[in-house]
Amino acid sequence: MQSRSITKRIAVSGVIAALYVALTLGLAPISYEAVQFRVSEILNLMAFIDPVYGIGVVLGCFIANLFSPFGLPDIIFGTLATAVAVFAITRTKNLFVASLWPMFANVIVAIELTYILHTPIWYNIITVWIGEFVVVTCVGFPIFRMITRDRRIMELLEPRKDTSK
Repeated sequence: MQSRSITKRIAVSGVIAALYVALTLGLAPISYEAVQFRVSEILNLMAFIDPVYGIGVVLGCFIANLFSPFGLPDIIFGTLATAVAVFAITRTKNLFVASLWPMFANVIVAIELTYILHTPIWYNIITVWIGEFVVVTCVGFPIFRMITRDRRIMELLEPRKDTSK
């Protein structure tokens, strides 16, 4: 029974990675550049449900960033920002606080944009934070609050983390 659960969680992680890539590339005009609303970032909150699901988020981000107009720097630093956010989310007990981590972790992306676009750091921090806050906190938080309160969905996801708080 244990190996079935692990297999299921790995499969869900694969679906999360594929969703991240599809959402990012499907909405490419708003997923890249200095002012971005990367809708796929909502999936960061899957790591709140189960840390294993964070692997799918990071993998999806890595693959999506292979198509970034910023090239190798975005592959490295954009993926690093997502990995930092996912790690912090897995250590957070409050969903609202968890929804803020992608915003803070993406200071890494703001620094990257400063070097690539030669724009002021403060501008990049503000634009990246606005995008992350709108997508993950304003949209993602209410969605994931409903998901974590739905017993049927949570039974399907078989989380290894207590999300009842």
